[in-house]
Amino acid sequence: MESQRAAAIYDDEDDVPVRSKKKWGDDENDDDTSDVDGNVKGNNAAEVKKKEKPKKEKKPKVTVAEAAAKLDSSDLAAFLSHVSGSYEGQQDIQLMRFADYFGRAFSAVSASQFPWLKLFRESALSKIADVPVSYISEAVYKISVDWISQHSYEALGSFVLWSLDSILADLAHQQTGSKSSKKGGQPTSSKSQVAIFLVLAMVLRRKPDVLISLLSRLRENSKYQGQDKLPVMLWMIVQACQGDLAIGLYLWSHHILPILGGKSGSNPQSRDLVLQLVERILSAPKAHTVLINGAVRKGERLMPPAALDLLLHVTFPESSARVKATERFEAIYPTLKEVALAGTPGSKAMRQVSQQIQTLAVKAAGEGNPELSREANGIFLWCLTQNPDCYKQWDNIYMDNIEASAVALRKLAEEWKELSAKQSSLEALRASLKSFREKNEKALNGGVDVARQAFYKDADKYCKVILGRLSHGYSCVKTVAFTMVLAVGAAVMSPSIKEWDWNKFLLLFNAKQMF
Repeated sequence: MESQRAAAIYDDEDDVPVRSKKKWGDDENDDDTSDVDGNVKGNNAAEVKKKEKPKKEKKPKVTVAEAAAKLDSSDLAAFLSHVSGSYEGQQDIQLMRFADYFGRAFSAVSASQFPWLKLFRESALSKIADVPVSYISEAVYKISVDWISQHSYEALGSFVLWSLDSILADLAHQQTGSKSSKKGGQPTSSKSQVAIFLVLAMVLRRKPDVLISLLSRLRENSKYQGQDKLPVMLWMIVQACQGDLAIGLYLWSHHILPILGGKSGSNPQSRDLVLQLVERILSAPKAHTVLINGAVRKGERLMPPAALDLLLHVTFPESSARVKATERFEAIYPTLKEVALAGTPGSKAMRQVSQQIQTLAVKAAGEGNPELSREANGIFLWCLTQNPDCYKQWDNIYMDNIEASAVALRKLAEEWKELSAKQSSLEALRASLKSFREKNEKALNGGVDVARQAFYKDADKYCKVILGRLSHGYSCVKTVAFTMVLAVGAAVMSPSIKEWDWNKFLLLFNAKQMF
């Protein structure tokens, strides 16, 4: 097939040394009287032949930079124009020919000059981010990405998978080779990988969305999973970040962050790599503005509720479970939380996501971890400001989450002056509080266990406080409204009054904000 043909082009076969065809002792006229001399001459001839055996010439080492320097942008442009014309409508073949071009250009680069596996394993992500794109000229890069942009997502997706499979196949060969080399085997050459990494990087930088379209396949196929493949996956996402920072965070939250919730989550190296990627994304110029403004991409959130929940738990673990990476998570948490909660207040999307987040937040708040509970409780109360339906949902889960509910009610009561103005619906809150009181009374009279009695009693106490403030605020609003009627009436009935202090009047009207 075409991939096999392309791979064949990459093979750099060593020249076979030419042996001398001259034969010693070819004289067929035997000299029977000089057997000894003949034997001596034969032995000497063998020795001379052995000495004259030509040595295998060592090819000069060619570095990636040297091979890249020989790339000619005009030649590349002419080649791609020819390919586009010769294989019109056959984008898969066009892309393979594109890879062929660079495969030939870097065919003289040996594995020792591009030890990518060692580089990826031992280097920080920042050191490999531009490998090997940084070696080619701007002209070659621009011609390449402009040509790539003309291809469909479907064709590019297939090409990305083919490139990734080639890299992972080389990874497997190298891992097998490293084991066999200890037994005297020869490691597999990685010459073709310069070109594969290069064309893959350019595709991902120009069309980063392609990687999102492949996420389900990357998750479902076990050959793309594992600690040994993680550096390659991170390198790919870094390339996508170069094209679109928001896509980079999307890939991180949907595909990389979940690793921390699996078996590899306890691996310090995995945690470090996961953090390196997001730290790089957040440190990019104008990252905060770009990510907040692009928090929702084509109807999907960059930081979905499940990602926020996982981030909460790795940022606020039990005190005994803190690790070196915890401080790094604490540093990135505020920005990622802001992205997770960003959106248009009152919009259908925010109403939906607030209910999803509320469910997760109330569970986290009730886990008995003080720091986690405090943070989750704050997020829970935020949900109430986004969607009146969150009060109804709270009512439905109230008794199953009485500990978290008691904490939320306490915070709402203690910070009422600030939080009351932010509530999405005070009437919905009032209705929920009345329902809570009925549930509290039923639970306390129904013989609930002693441990939970304390939570119900606290919850009921704060329900009374908040309801009292709501009633007081409502009375004040009626008083202000009545005062306004009197004031306006006085103005109408007393035309001699020339000037009103409208600032004081408006202050009086807004007095309800004090409650």
